[in-house]
Amino acid sequence: MNDAQAVIDRLRRTTDTIVGEADLRTRLESGRPLRIKYGVDCTAPDLHLGHAVNLWMMRGLQDLGHTVVFLLGDLTTRIGDPTGRSETRPMLTPEEIEVNAAAFLEQVSLVLRTDPEVFEVRRNSEWYDAMDVATLLGLFAQVTQAQLMARDMFRSRVAAGREIALHELTYPVLQGYDSFALGSDLTIVGSDQLFNEQLGRHFQQRLGAEPQVVITSTITPGLDGGPKQSKSLNNYVALTDSPQDKFGKLMSLPDDLVETYARVYTELPLDAVAALGSAAAVGGPAARDAKLRLAAAVVTRYHCAGTARAELDAFQRVFSQRTEPVDLPEVVIDSPALSALELLIAVRPDVSKSELRRLLRQGAVSIDGMKLTDPEETVDLHAGAVVRTGRRTWHRVRRNSQAAAPAMPDHR
Repeated sequence: MNDAQAVIDRLRRTTDTIVGEADLRTRLESGRPLRIKYGVDCTAPDLHLGHAVNLWMMRGLQDLGHTVVFLLGDLTTRIGDPTGRSETRPMLTPEEIEVNAAAFLEQVSLVLRTDPEVFEVRRNSEWYDAMDVATLLGLFAQVTQAQLMARDMFRSRVAAGREIALHELTYPVLQGYDSFALGSDLTIVGSDQLFNEQLGRHFQQRLGAEPQVVITSTITPGLDGGPKQSKSLNNYVALTDSPQDKFGKLMSLPDDLVETYARVYTELPLDAVAALGSAAAVGGPAARDAKLRLAAAVVTRYHCAGTARAELDAFQRVFSQRTEPVDLPEVVIDSPALSALELLIAVRPDVSKSELRRLLRQGAVSIDGMKLTDPEETVDLHAGAVVRTGRRTWHRVRRNSQAAAPAMPDHR
């Protein structure tokens, strides 16, 4: 088996389809570094394991000397990608776009190499800001209304009687032209972007360039076994999650998804992946141990083996031996008597009130092992009390020594 075929076989582990596989093999065999287009709109990023499937494939190609061209769609962000939307997206300000672009760069660097030999940052405003109207209309002339309406998303909106703004129809055209402007050899995207990237091939062929190869990556269900990982459904593992949170979230995975997650989100050998799937299918302790190994493999990939071992030990100590974590974050409380909801707001300011109420209703909150369920219940706190919220979060209460002491009665 030649080296090009070995690369393609390695990519197949997390690949759904390859459009132009023969071209990919030829380009790999040429020895020329490929230009890999990675385009993003500069909306607020919250990258998770699902997004990182594409990033890890690109990282593997970077390690072979190929270049990822990170395209910030600062112009197309002003239009808004209509993919998967039943309504027109709101437009962002230039200031919001710049903040989001910086955050994107920070998050992708958790996986991608950013040394200039294999990483290049571009913005599509480079060519669109300089493009005159006649040239732009020439691009539009190369795409028909029938081609655009082939998108099921556009058809669905028309069938539902919802409007499609003209600028939304131009979005796939502009994203497609980006591939020509960058000289893209390859792009790795989710299946929802296949239509737009096929337009990239269309423009490259029309304008005299070799068409890019398009790889669509594997999409997995969320942690709850439902739709794909999504911030709105809170069923995802974020790249910026702590090792503890990554580990704990993966331990909540349904047994029947262990093998899929191990294949897509780890570098475990495929025979080990199959063994984890078989163990998870047995259920009980075997499934728990399979998830422990899966969680450790994911944490190893994003952090290191030592961190993964520490999280494994901590998880087993807390959940198997029913003990509390050793190092609990402290929260300073001024008042000795608060309602249960007020206490949770002080302990978990990062969580919405509605979510905190839900945790209370579900019996997922306790103080020193005693469950709290009523948001209005008055809680008498003592120094050192341990507050648990959810399955994986503990805090230790520390009374504020600077708080004003109650006035003593005057018995004179």
